Amino acid sequence: MLKKQKGKNLKQEKTGNMKQIAFLLFLLLGWSSIAQVTFTAEASRPQLGINERLKVEFKVDANGDNFIPPSFNGFTKIGGPNQSISQSWVNGKSTFQKTYTYFFQPAKRGTFTIGQAEITVDGQVYKTSPIQVEVTAAVDTPNQSRAVAEAEDGIHLIAEVSDSKPYLNEGIYVVYKLFFSSTVNIRNWRPLDNPKFEGFWSQNIDIDQLELKEGEFGGQPYRYVELRKTVLYPQKTGELKIEPLSLAVSVEVPTDRRDFFGRRMYDVVEKNFSANTKTIDVKPLPEEGKPEGFSGAVGEFDFQLKASEKTVVAQTSFELSSEVSGKGNLKLFNLPKIQTPSAFEVYEPERSENVRTSSLGMRGSITEKYTVIPEFKGDYVIQPTTFSYFNPRTEAYERLQSEPIKIKVEPNPQRPEETVASANDTAKPQNMIASKNTFNYIKLDTSLKAKGKTQFFQSPLYWTLFFIPFLSIPLMLIFGKVKNRATDENQLQQKRASKLAKRYLSEAKKNIGDSKAFYESLERALHNYMKARLKIQTLDMQKEKIQALFAQKGVSQETTENFIKILESCELARYTPTVTEDMQKNFKQAARVISEIDREV
Repeated sequence: MLKKQKGKNLKQEKTGNMKQIAFLLFLLLGWSSIAQVTFTAEASRPQLGINERLKVEFKVDANGDNFIPPSFNGFTKIGGPNQSISQSWVNGKSTFQKTYTYFFQPAKRGTFTIGQAEITVDGQVYKTSPIQVEVTAAVDTPNQSRAVAEAEDGIHLIAEVSDSKPYLNEGIYVVYKLFFSSTVNIRNWRPLDNPKFEGFWSQNIDIDQLELKEGEFGGQPYRYVELRKTVLYPQKTGELKIEPLSLAVSVEVPTDRRDFFGRRMYDVVEKNFSANTKTIDVKPLPEEGKPEGFSGAVGEFDFQLKASEKTVVAQTSFELSSEVSGKGNLKLFNLPKIQTPSAFEVYEPERSENVRTSSLGMRGSITEKYTVIPEFKGDYVIQPTTFSYFNPRTEAYERLQSEPIKIKVEPNPQRPEETVASANDTAKPQNMIASKNTFNYIKLDTSLKAKGKTQFFQSPLYWTLFFIPFLSIPLMLIFGKVKNRATDENQLQQKRASKLAKRYLSEAKKNIGDSKAFYESLERALHNYMKARLKIQTLDMQKEKIQALFAQKGVSQETTENFIKILESCELARYTPTVTEDMQKNFKQAARVISEIDREV
């Protein structure tokens, strides 16, 4: 009886242990099922071209609900969300996965962050980690999409360059053509990404109305339109790349469906096209035969020097005009300085441009007008001025020389005592002063004093006391000057900076409101300031050379970076829409940088 009772107790104890173990296993399994819920986000690739597509998947291994997608800034959604569920049993083990899939097209270049998505599983909220995706310029071989494969063979975007091996500063152009076969119907297109012409001075040619033309592509008849033309002037030698233009084109694609009358039905899909990257090999200008004072003019030009008057009155002004006309890089070089007789007072020239840009490059003229005031009467000769340029057609340097100009200066009726200056004199004529011995016969000194008496007047003590106040004036001035030197220097720098800004940026200020004209004149003003202040030529307007020159002149790193940023902003802003507030901000930044450079140099 005792043995039976013991066996029963052992059995009950064993059963209780089994229940505890089962309960613990249940808790552990439940805890592990909660702890093992994973919610992840995956992008098909971390980097893609603007003409490629991106797939983003959000995966959760539990049956959740209330899915909240993140914001997709920088991307345009072209498909999704597509939801799929997969569940399987392998060796008694269950697996579950729910997937939300999106398809995107990049809207612009840059680095973008896909934020956190949210989902709720058993009352618990789970979030994904952010994903960074970099969008670059268009690639030559984009990843393909089956949705628009039918449109691939019928549409081509081509970039054509007029000359792939130009000289430095020789004008070329690139034209973008969209070819499409007669079987393809195009609804419309929009630009996805504009190319950046780094290393070039560039200007777009406006196309007022697109014209449909007939042509060939791959030996087959095609229709095409010229979408854009851009004139380029290479600013450095070596290999330069022209980034591709990317377009989103809406195309009608045939389907297997038929309408009531049996005609094939079409779907409209959007397909991205990009022209291939073009490489330009820029040749340097030859060193052999390069004239002294060559300022970088490349093209075919005429040069003349003209005077508004040949006979003038002394102390009255006339105008002297230096003009270069023709075709070439007219906006990218300086006109030669004129040489005038020393008896002429010459003011800084006013530059004016009458230049039109077409696919053949810049044509027109640039003029510098000097205001000249002759000081003395006489016959003078303005010596010839030489202008040199490189002609890419003949591959040689050419020199042009103006004719000498004779100027007759008549006496000014209000200054009859004025002397006559010789036309051959190089020094400035001086007024004649008579010999000091001419009036020696007149006795000028007197001695009116009584003999034997000492007088205070004109005595040493008298003169000492007389001159002490006058001698103290320079000391007071020196003391005041030392005390206020810092203030005076700041005021002078401010005045100088104000004059510099007014002188170089006046044209840009007039064009605020017109993005294209403003940034062209702002870039030209910065170049002219560099040429005038630091004696740097257009050929040296490169980032590395500017940094080296600024470092040599003692300009700070911050000022150097600000100057280069403004130049880059000018180049970018010509092809992107800007508002007046941005132009005013850039104008103020340019004036401040000019002031800083002038102060530090």
